[in-house]
Amino acid sequence: MPEWILRSEEYAPRTDADSFIDKSILSVLGALARIRNKAGDGARALGSAVHPALRLASSFLLILFVSLSRSIWFLAIVGTFELAVICLMSGARIARVLKTSLVASAFAFFIFLPSALWGNWPGVLMVAAKVLLSVGLASLVSTTTGWPAISQALSSFRLPDIFILVLDLALKYISLLGGLVLDMLYALKLRSVGRNHGKTASLSGIAGTVFLKSKDAAEEMYAAMECRGFSGTYRTAVRLDLSFFDFAFVLANTLIILSYFFLQEA
Repeated sequence: MPEWILRSEEYAPRTDADSFIDKSILSVLGALARIRNKAGDGARALGSAVHPALRLASSFLLILFVSLSRSIWFLAIVGTFELAVICLMSGARIARVLKTSLVASAFAFFIFLPSALWGNWPGVLMVAAKVLLSVGLASLVSTTTGWPAISQALSSFRLPDIFILVLDLALKYISLLGGLVLDMLYALKLRSVGRNHGKTASLSGIAGTVFLKSKDAAEEMYAAMECRGFSGTYRTAVRLDLSFFDFAFVLANTLIILSYFFLQEA
């Protein structure tokens, strides 16, 4: 028997850093988790007791009046309202809203810091406070309202059907194609044995494959819609009945908006 057959084979591949692939996998996982968790946020959030259309309209109006206001007292009233809503949320949601708002406010403050150094401290602080409140209001809607509820709210505003259809399809296929990217990254990690200098170059292949898959999926959906006689009408279920929480929410926002006019005159 030849000697090389009796010799034991011990293959020890050279170690290689997989931090690039690991970071890519974690990034895709984080994005998919946010999208898929947000699809069910409306059913779990305390703010879901209020109709999504009212939440969306309220945030838009309050952001508009906050941007137009020159009264610090009105900003204090809106801030108190935001804090009252935030206190009803879970710890993770509170941290998400505060983190987004504080980062945006700090960025605006540093952008206008040269103006403050020339003596315009009141104006800079006013801008930072407005950014804090506006981003907080938008973040509250984003945190307490899932994607289906957002589509429902947009339907209540009688927006064009094609706009809501494109939004729903985009969110659906971002999730599906994100899962495909995740599987391909796992496959790349499993096949990277030893030292592989082509990990970064493999991303172009992943991007090309995702593009081809999205093209095939778009053609299949177009054929399915054509076979089913799609006429361009896209209907979503809209709940028109208002509860006690809806009326209380509308009353609170009405009082806040009325205070804007009284405090501006003062």
